[in-house]
Amino acid sequence: QLQLVESGGGLVQPGGSLRLSCAASGFTLDRYAFGWFRQAPGKDHEGVSCISKSGGTTKYTDSVKGRFTIARDYAKNTVYLQMNGLKPEDTAVYYCRTVVTTGFQMCTMTPSSGSWGQGTQVTVSA
Repeated sequence: QLQLVESGGGLVQPGGSLRLSCAASGFTLDRYAFGWFRQAPGKDHEGVSCISKSGGTTKYTDSVKGRFTIARDYAKNTVYLQMNGLKPEDTAVYYCRTVVTTGFQMCTMTPSSGSWGQGTQVTVSA
């Protein structure tokens, strides 16, 4: 059974950093591409970043480019999102999901079959 559990969120001041973790179980990590998503209060889910099965391809939404980095550790069966230079507009609940791949896109910011988990809260405030 595929299971993903997010952790690492918290309260930080603007300019601070956090590293989010997505611990996977029930499957080998290299079988899927993954993405990080976030949902602010009253807003839709937004794709933040994705990473290919091999880890060789990554994508980021424009608002986080240069500040966030996605990575995966196959030995630990975990996907990470390193967030630096955090801004108040980054405040949201963050989720990880397996994502759709195509013949030309090694990862997308479109969730594949499954459901949203518990997520982890990130709050950026002075």
